[in-house]
Formats: sequence, C-alpha cells, structure tokens
Amino acid sequence: MKIERIETFLVPPRWVFVRVESEGLVGWGEASLEGHAEAVAGAFEPLRDRFLGADASRIEDIWQVAHRGGFYRGGPVLMSALSGLDQALWDLKGKALGVPVWQLLGGQVRDRIPAYAWIGGERPGEVAEAAAARREQGFSAIKMNATGEMGFLDSPKALDSVLERVAAVQAQGLEAGLDFHGRLHRPMAKQLVRLLEPLRPLFVEEPLLSENLEGLEDIKAWTTIPIALGERLYSRWDFKPVFERGLADIIQPDLSHAGGISEVRRIAAMAEAYDIAVAPHCPLGPLSLAACLQIGACTPNHVLQEMSLGIHYNQGHDLLSFVTNPEVFDLDGGALLPPAKPGLGVEIDEAGVRAAAANPHRWRNLVWRQKDGGFAEW
Repeated sequence: MKIERIETFLVPPRWVFVRVESEGLVGWGEASLEGHAEAVAGAFEPLRDRFLGADASRIEDIWQVAHRGGFYRGGPVLMSALSGLDQALWDLKGKALGVPVWQLLGGQVRDRIPAYAWIGGERPGEVAEAAAARREQGFSAIKMNATGEMGFLDSPKALDSVLERVAAVQAQGLEAGLDFHGRLHRPMAKQLVRLLEPLRPLFVEEPLLSENLEGLEDIKAWTTIPIALGERLYSRWDFKPVFERGLADIIQPDLSHAGGISEVRRIAAMAEAYDIAVAPHCPLGPLSLAACLQIGACTPNHVLQEMSLGIHYNQGHDLLSFVTNPEVFDLDGGALLPPAKPGLGVEIDEAGVRAAAANPHRWRNLVWRQKDGGFAEW
C-alpha cells in the first residue's frame, strides 16, 4: 500500500483534516491545533517529502521516522501534524482490512464509552439551565469553568460563586468536572480545592499549569479530589515526570496533539502501570472524536470521553459537520458506542470538506484579561 497523496484541509470552525490516499482507498485524520492551523499545515511539507511512496501499512515505522527523523522533535505543532497523519494511516489500514481500528489494537474491553460535554454560564441559574440542556441531550456528566478571571491573590469570597455553580449542576442530577485551565495561581487554587471537597466533583482539571510540577505536588497533598491534566502534553516523555511524581489521577492526552492513536495508546499503557485513568481531551472535530473512541474501546484504564457537541466556539458548525453517518456519535444512556464501521468508523463528506477548505479558516484563540488588565490563562 504505497502512499500516493497526503492532503490537508483547513475547515471551519477551526479544524485541520488530513487525507491520505493509497491504491483507491482514503484514510482521514485530524491534526487540529487550535489557533495554529497554518503552522500545522506547513509541518506537512516535510512529511510529504519523506512519506509519499512509502508503505502506508508500516504505521509504526512511519511514526518513528516522522518523530525522530527530523532531529528536532516534539511540541504542539510537529506532534499535531504527526497525530493527523497517524490517525489517517490507521483509518486507511482498518478500511483495507475491513475492521475497526480498535480491532487492530487488541479488540474491545468495554461495550460502552461514558461521555461528557462542556457547559458555559457565569451565574448559578445559567449553569443550571445549561446542565439541564445537556441532560436532555443524554449526558450524565459535564465539565465547566471553575472560575472566571482570578488574580494571584484575589478575594477568597470570589470562590463562593464556584461552589454555588457546582451545586446548581449537581441539583440537575449531573456529575461535574471542574476545569481550572491553569488559571488560578497556587494561593487561590489551594483554597478552592479544599472548599470543593464536600461537593465531591468528578475531578479538577489543570488546577495549576502542567509545567508547575512542584506546585502540583502541593495541590495533590491538599485534596482527595481526583486531579486531571495533560491536554498540553504531547508525548510519553512529557507525561513521564507526571507519572513518576504521582501528580495526576486522570490524564487527558489529546489525540490530535499527542501523537495520534499510536502514541496515546502507549501513554495510556504507561498510565495503567501507575493506576492512572485516561479521559482523552477532545473539544475538536469528528475525526478526532472518532479516533478517541478507538482508544476508548480497547483501553482498560479509559474512564471518560469528552465530546464537543454544540459548544459555543463552533461558530455555526457542529461536531457533525462533514459527517454522513452522524449516528456514530449518538448517546446511549450517557455513553458512546465503539464505532462498528472499518477504520475510524466515521464517513466524511469529501466534497463538503473541499468546498469548505476553499475558504480556509483563520481561527484564533481568545485572549482573556484579569480585572487589572493582566493576561489570564484560558
């Protein structure tokens, strides 16, 4: 199976789709890196030079050469490009053999993949309304912002609203995960995790930025709430110190950033050895989610899957845009089912993708400010 063509498409709202063609078969992947699509598309130039004409079935060899053969390696741009290529190669191989990717990775270990979705809202009433809407969509769990903009040492009273918002979600019968976005500094984060203890949220995500390993050790000592992180880590080497220092209970590698199916499979196996759960990050498009479901179906320590159904930054496009078999993402009792079709299991409207990519998006990350005008983490 010789690789004959590698194409990238910048499609709205902020996605980068990858198309690999070989002997009449097409594999699709997603290399979306929010706000940096042009850089990722540029990273495909050396990949084309190196792999056009290569054997598409040698996925591991292609991964190793792509990662190591350019001398400089890792980081969000190069790993996102490799992620999209890797997903497309697995999709291609599954289609060539007539089986889902999870079958090639050892087969199912579960029949259902529990899922959660994002909600917005600043006030308890708004959050309750958003949670109720997710419940009607079939979700039993959500994730939400822990706080608004908050400085290094803000008023402790500002934390009271966090508790009210969590309680409002739980009153709707849903479990809640709280995303700190690394926004809080250590003095505020340590207070908030203590205050949240009685409410028992599903997890707190990025209570501090992932590069602050020493601070995360402190947070870990201050709470029994599960700590989740990893969306800004891009390889098993990035995750290694997190595992060795016991800084996370749940890891959230992104299959469009962290080396695709091949690397996230390895990261998950490493996590299993440390009794750490896996809940892949996925606020992206349908191909990224389909890749996540392959991992969810065959990974013993997988616990939850994020999905971006109808979230605000889709700007008029939904997770189901460009998908001709949307039933693959139907919820069943708060869970997704392992895709049954060959490859990634999602069928793409290629004509729609090409038409949309004729006017490539220029999506940029929002910039948030603290009350004093200083930069705030997303």
